[in-house]
Amino acid sequence: MSSENLLKSDDLAGLKPRHVAIIMDGNGRWAKNQGKLRISGHKAGVKSVRRAVSFAVSNKLDALTLYAFSSENWNRPQQEVLALMELFVWALDSEVKSLHKHNVRLRIIGDISRFNSRLQERIRRAEELTQQNNGLTLNIAANYGGRWDIIHGVRKLAEQVQEGLLRPDQIGEETLEPYLCLNELAPVDLVIRTGGEHRISNFLLWQVAYAEFWFTDTLWPDFDEQVFEGALNAFAQRERRFGGAAPGSV
Repeated sequence: MSSENLLKSDDLAGLKPRHVAIIMDGNGRWAKNQGKLRISGHKAGVKSVRRAVSFAVSNKLDALTLYAFSSENWNRPQQEVLALMELFVWALDSEVKSLHKHNVRLRIIGDISRFNSRLQERIRRAEELTQQNNGLTLNIAANYGGRWDIIHGVRKLAEQVQEGLLRPDQIGEETLEPYLCLNELAPVDLVIRTGGEHRISNFLLWQVAYAEFWFTDTLWPDFDEQVFEGALNAFAQRERRFGGAAPGSV
């Protein structure tokens, strides 16, 4: 390989996001369009999760974070919530061995204490099985909210202040960040939202401060490798300045 080709390969690698986060929206509308129950849309969405994870592994992303169940989703009809919990258990049981085989480390972020003991045990076993894997880190945000994440971290700092281990004037970004979810991973580079909506919905409020956003009308069950690739191609065209001025500007 010539040095010119090597440089081009390195340049292209630099244009790829290390950490992608996806707001998976549109399962219910997909089911309605199909004349089916909402849970059918959620089941179809699991197949899209499988495709997205496979794509992330193939493209050697460092991390993929999926917004599966927000802290606000408890307000949905009880029957749908119960069905989602059962689907979560089923997905953990059916997918974790494949994730482990492909060197994927699975982590569940959010307040899992509200889940029943059966689901909490499945989560513990899945994380334990994959914790030594060093390929893709797959984060599933379940009973997660960005405000909850920040408040949870602030409470940890408040405990240190109360114990005399930390002064209020010592609190800054660098002291709070270790107590937030995903703190040990690369920052989120790209946020994808499916389903045609253009809002963040209380997702990773701290972690996406300088992320690029990409929206698509594609409903989540229809999200495939081509759509994912389109998002990465769009990301490669962005000029990321992280609050700085554009080159050559005055």
